[in-house]
Amino acid sequence: MKIQAVRGMQDLLPRKKKIFRFIEDKVRDVLDSYGYREIGIPVLESTDLFCRLVGEATDIVEKEMYTFDDRNGDSLTLRPEGTAGVVRMGQERGLLFNQTQRLWYAGPMFRHERPQKGRYRQFEQIGVECFGMAGPEIDAELLFITYRIWQVLGFADGVKLELNSIGSKACRLEYRNKLVSYLSRYRDALDQDSLRRLDSNPLRILDTKDSATRDLLKDAPVVTDFLDRESRKHFDGLKSLLDQRQVPYNINGSIVRGLDYYNNTVFEWVSNDLGSQGTICGGGRYDGLVEQVGGRATPGVGFAIGLDRLAMLLEDHCETSSECDIYVASLGKIGKEKSLLLAEDLRVGLKNIKVIVDCTEAKLKSQMKKANADGARLAIIIGEEEATKGEVIVKHLETGLQSQVSFNSVTDYLAKALPEG
Repeated sequence: MKIQAVRGMQDLLPRKKKIFRFIEDKVRDVLDSYGYREIGIPVLESTDLFCRLVGEATDIVEKEMYTFDDRNGDSLTLRPEGTAGVVRMGQERGLLFNQTQRLWYAGPMFRHERPQKGRYRQFEQIGVECFGMAGPEIDAELLFITYRIWQVLGFADGVKLELNSIGSKACRLEYRNKLVSYLSRYRDALDQDSLRRLDSNPLRILDTKDSATRDLLKDAPVVTDFLDRESRKHFDGLKSLLDQRQVPYNINGSIVRGLDYYNNTVFEWVSNDLGSQGTICGGGRYDGLVEQVGGRATPGVGFAIGLDRLAMLLEDHCETSSECDIYVASLGKIGKEKSLLLAEDLRVGLKNIKVIVDCTEAKLKSQMKKANADGARLAIIIGEEEATKGEVIVKHLETGLQSQVSFNSVTDYLAKALPEG
């Protein structure tokens, strides 16, 4: 019986992993330019952390977490999202009180959802979290960052920003009551998920995919009508900053996000090219979260980018670098030894150059085919005769021109033939 990957857990083959690395490098450059610092958080956390911070009534906690008891009987969970772990770390390590922090991280998250294209049970995210800043300016900065990332990756025109404010806790409570009152009149028309959420987490009904329920919501109360003075001022300030920077957005009252910890600003960046799994980034404010892990009141705001979905947008036209610059082919025992030692000299003498050594017993013709397949610009050929003479053949694969070069001068020759970078 063959052993296969666990359902929903994806293997990242070289091409896809290269696209992931390409995206991470571009995002890292943008975040560095804004002064954000990279951190790492554990893949495993106490189950109570997510129950307390994400919310007992959320889909994540109710039915999507990978949870188990370890050998000590402690309940542990593979992280389904990153914000809770960052808040726990910040409080535990003394990073939050009377401080401002701009932090980011990358890595896998785990949710037991129904797998489909663009949605996996192990999925890759880049998360950004900011603490200690209460005004709309930091919300705007995060949206500037995401917009710049889309520009750098080359698809800013293909995504749109869906923006909303869900106000303070008091605002949401008032709105929740009005929404429940309205939807209760149509209980018989609600889909099963929405009917279940009506008593536990009614705001999540706004995000339903059921067409009949969506029709009912067209006449439902709108959360922005219930914003208090401070929440409205915050939202207006954010919109003004976006307008001044000409970052396009759409006010969408159904954007509430799927976690209990959000307040005021919530947003999603959505692509039209990914079908039902079109959200590539989502986030918002979570000003009460630090208190829930025992800390003092600390404003927070952040977002998470889904690398899997970004990779889907880029896979057909992502320009990544070639596998190698120099391919070293050889024949015979002495040739093989010389090729391996010469490659080490080249890696020392030629910075940022990729060198692949053929370590097979293939014929020279097959080795040259592999050199072309790997995108090499130059091939070095060392046969028994060349090894004995202390020479190599350098072949320019694009033109077919080749030269005899001595071992002692090959590095200098290649430095001119193949400039660094």
